[in-house]
Amino acid sequence: MKLGAFSVSLNVKDLKTSQAFYKNLGFSVFAGGLEMNYLIMKNGNALIGLFQGMFENNILTFNPGWDENANTIEDFDDVRTIQEHLKKHDIALNSEADATITGPASIVLTDPDGNTILIDQHV
Repeated sequence: MKLGAFSVSLNVKDLKTSQAFYKNLGFSVFAGGLEMNYLIMKNGNALIGLFQGMFENNILTFNPGWDENANTIEDFDDVRTIQEHLKKHDIALNSEADATITGPASIVLTDPDGNTILIDQHV
């Protein structure tokens, strides 16, 4: 299965403090903005999303159809195909994509340890 770009989405208490911390680890702002309450920071191929007040727990995020630079890739598995695969393997989904449409959609699931996984397709 091709899940696309991977990032960790962190629920942060103070966006500016977190930005400074990750900047000192070599990350730079790739997308988002302080006024939007989120920053996507990048160091090489590593991506970290910093989100203030948007969700409760940290999230593992995959973006089918994107590489780590948010460039569209041709060869990827659509989120609805991934959804179908997961359902066939009896993996419960917290939310599902509408299988009757194409394009952007997302699904959410929880791993056995309670970690949230977001598969978020933007193309």
